[in-house]
Amino acid sequence: MRISLVTETFPPEVNGVARTLFNLVKGLKEKGHEMQVIRPKQQDVEHLAEEPNIEHVSVLSLPLPGYRGLRIGLPSRNRCVRIWKKTRPDVIYIATEGPLGYSALQAAKRLKIPVTSGFHTNFQHYMMHYNLGLLKDPAELYLKDFHNRTLATFAPTEDTRDRLFELGFKNLKLMGRGVDTHLFTPSNRNEELRKSWGAGPHDPVCLYVGRIASEKNMKLFFRTIHSLRKNHDNVVAVVVGDGPERKTYEADNSHVIFAGMKKGEDLAEYYASADYFLFPSLTETFGNVVTEALASGLIIVAFNYAAPRLYITSGQNGFLADMDDSEDFIQKTQAAVKLGELRDNIKKEARRTAQSISWDRVVENFEHDINEILSEQPDL
Repeated sequence: MRISLVTETFPPEVNGVARTLFNLVKGLKEKGHEMQVIRPKQQDVEHLAEEPNIEHVSVLSLPLPGYRGLRIGLPSRNRCVRIWKKTRPDVIYIATEGPLGYSALQAAKRLKIPVTSGFHTNFQHYMMHYNLGLLKDPAELYLKDFHNRTLATFAPTEDTRDRLFELGFKNLKLMGRGVDTHLFTPSNRNEELRKSWGAGPHDPVCLYVGRIASEKNMKLFFRTIHSLRKNHDNVVAVVVGDGPERKTYEADNSHVIFAGMKKGEDLAEYYASADYFLFPSLTETFGNVVTEALASGLIIVAFNYAAPRLYITSGQNGFLADMDDSEDFIQKTQAAVKLGELRDNIKKEARRTAQSISWDRVVENFEHDINEILSEQPDL
């Protein structure tokens, strides 16, 4: 098939959606499909050199407020029409619902090309964290209308699918996530890196990887570290990532190491060199960092939803806190740090769990669902 992916974000940008879409495109390409990516033009960023056989099309863009380094595509319906008239795809997958995604939906309808979509980000929940609470309900209505105009919407977990169904979303499918267990592995542990953090071989290192922003519930991460250090003064906290609240938290937490953005082998080394992964976010559709932490053999503490609920059995390969219960999150983290002989067993179980999460299976299931969707459509 010739498949066109429309997205506001794609590598070398660093975020969970970009990584997910790259792995999906790469996997479909390896299966022999002809892949096209339509995305906003990014400043000082060109396409991935390691994937020269993927066709990239850039459209005009503007910076996304509050998301440094990320740009959104401007309305581009006519551009999409011209592109797809020249070389018609068999199916279109729209991964983001911004101006570019909406333009692509309009163009696909005009040309009568089958179009599907993915629900990758809970943007409507972000409204509460940016003083835009009044826009939450209108945002949900827009998202429902957008996705219900496509032949199917792919959700990352049953949790998300069930919630979308309750909101009135139709034709819902599942597209899970995989993890690269060759890149993310405990063998990347680096004692010299730990020394640079001031951590000895047996000092507990608590890691956070992700955007440093309000919607990630970062206040709870720092509350948890403060609580741990009351009884464990050798606890080391490392934050990987960037975001609008980094400077504020960095100024208020001199005992925490802020490493900035990391990717590839550098990121894998940071994961493997820690011991615990604290993930306080309550707004995820999935949470790719959770599977990366599992693959790296870390003991995870997270809330009981999305990827954590899917892959973690509390006390066996990580710890799950009751949803939106900050005190339970702190208590579960304290219990994790106090682990004795069970610690190594939990780390091994975490790694074993990740080894069963294959991108090949995700891509195969997506390919099957797309073929099934297309087979049910009348000749267009």
